[in-house]
Amino acid sequence: MDWTLLLQLTLNGLIVGALYGVVAMSFVLIYKASQVVNFAQGEFLLVGAWVCWWMLTEWQLPFWMGFLFTLAFMTIFGMVLQVMVLRPLIGEPVISVIMATIGLGIFFQALMKWIFGVFAKPFPPIFTTEQVSLLGLQVQTVYLMSLGISILIMAGFAWFFTVSKHGLAMRATAFDQQVAQSLGISVPKVFAMSWAISAVVSAVAGVVVGVVNGVSSALSFYGIKVFPAVIVGGLDSVVGAVLGGLIVGLLENWAQYLDAGWLNWGNMYTVAPFYALILILLVKPYGLFGTRNIERV
Repeated sequence: MDWTLLLQLTLNGLIVGALYGVVAMSFVLIYKASQVVNFAQGEFLLVGAWVCWWMLTEWQLPFWMGFLFTLAFMTIFGMVLQVMVLRPLIGEPVISVIMATIGLGIFFQALMKWIFGVFAKPFPPIFTTEQVSLLGLQVQTVYLMSLGISILIMAGFAWFFTVSKHGLAMRATAFDQQVAQSLGISVPKVFAMSWAISAVVSAVAGVVVGVVNGVSSALSFYGIKVFPAVIVGGLDSVVGAVLGGLIVGLLENWAQYLDAGWLNWGNMYTVAPFYALILILLVKPYGLFGTRNIERV
């Protein structure tokens, strides 16, 4: 057994899992606010990555400036999307809203291909050193940046939902929309805010993945890859989303290690999280931290 390789993959799994947890929190944020699963979440990553790439290559902006402009654009993008497309669907059956998000995902993926082409395009060099040594293990600099940003976003979410006025309003809306509205909370504004935050957080993940692998339509697949993390942790639990992301990140890398060393089945890195998804649905359908709803008929 190659312990060095196992430790390297474990470290990679934790770093990537933290990024998965951040994207999973975006799923949870929208679901808690509006009881809708956003199947266009992967396309949010794609749009954010392409916008940042365009600002860096066409406008020749420094990375930090292009990154901030991207976050500002995605804030407006998320709010406009919610107001123009999803707000008119308030009161409609949930399946109608879900189908609308699927349609949005297909539309944005086709739009990005039409504007930027179908081939992967690399980000300009950002760091002078591509890899650093951490406890004797080699880690890409962008992954360390990803880990730092993920921790900051998680801390920001914790502060937002426990201290800030808007975060408390969002929690109240998630608990009961009618009660929240009777207390003077604008539910449509809460919906718009949740979509804006979700778009921004997804864009951060999209930029990080784009810096590592280049920007292409394959980025949108991360929305599907993260979905097992959401289900494992619980669809309405922010803490569960973080834990689910870490579990999926570790599962991917450990499955790759087992497959390469002993199983030789091939593609275990991709399918292992979905085995976990099926298992958790069989054992705990509401996830590890999800709220169990009891309905009397």
